[in-house]
Amino acid sequence: MNATRVQAFDRNAGTLVDPQALMHIRSLEFRARVVVDGFWSGLHRSPHHGFSVEFTEYRQYSPGDDPRYVDWRVYARSDRYFVKRFEDETNMRCNLVVDMSRSMSYGSIGYTKSNYAATLAATLACFLARQGDAVGLVTFDERIRDYLPARHRHGHLRRLMLLLERDADGVRTDLVAPLRRTAELVRKRGVAVVISDFLSPIDQIEPAVVPLLACGHEVVIFQVLDPAELSFEFSEPAVFEDVESGRTLLLDPGAVRGDYRRRVEAHSEALRRACERWNGTFFRVATDRPIELALFDFLSGRHALRRRPRRAERVAR
Repeated sequence: MNATRVQAFDRNAGTLVDPQALMHIRSLEFRARVVVDGFWSGLHRSPHHGFSVEFTEYRQYSPGDDPRYVDWRVYARSDRYFVKRFEDETNMRCNLVVDMSRSMSYGSIGYTKSNYAATLAATLACFLARQGDAVGLVTFDERIRDYLPARHRHGHLRRLMLLLERDADGVRTDLVAPLRRTAELVRKRGVAVVISDFLSPIDQIEPAVVPLLACGHEVVIFQVLDPAELSFEFSEPAVFEDVESGRTLLLDPGAVRGDYRRRVEAHSEALRRACERWNGTFFRVATDRPIELALFDFLSGRHALRRRPRRAERVAR
């Protein structure tokens, strides 16, 4: 699909791409670039320059640096130019952990949860790579499918995109074994972004995440759900099938809709509270929501996390 056909609109000084139009772009890498380019453009038009303005250290001035950040007091003492370095300039190591199980193949709006999750992961990878951060990838269903260590080098991002383009054809979701294995593979401390529908009991999710916390990782969870899974706005009685177990159930949507919605909200709320206990960050994202907003959530969430008291070590112990 040609870039000129992507329909976009402005909101809060940013350019938000309609997810329906975005998913018509066949190349995942190009899809991610469209989102990131628009996001950067929105930041440049915004009066808020960056997500973090907390000073952390100095570095020597380089041509092209903003002269507003030159520390003239240091210059007076040393006769050398130094600029203040901010938190949003520091490099980090991020591993994207993406669910490729069969439940992610569901979609009611022309594309699946897996399409959306892959696009979100690709967008995060593209954005972080442009900042000079090291990005890795783990994909899983009931086991680890692919592992690409976090790197920042030529050709690495392309390899990551190719792995994300694979179909979500795993048999079932098993969060515990893959996330424990991820903690074994990813030994260096960093950020672990887990993208899944998390349609598993909460008492199975927490044991899966604890090994990552024990390794010192900052855990960010994106729960990706289709709008139909949130609203359950089906009109006629029908047979519903669990795509992973094959179990079927005859339901009248009107009769169960209220209870269904309460259970979905309770599950997401329990997951959010668990993340708070881990000192992690939780976002629930519907697949009709612009990807740029999820990217903004990620960046602003990390900024807010730095200002919280550390509790993850206690949870891990």
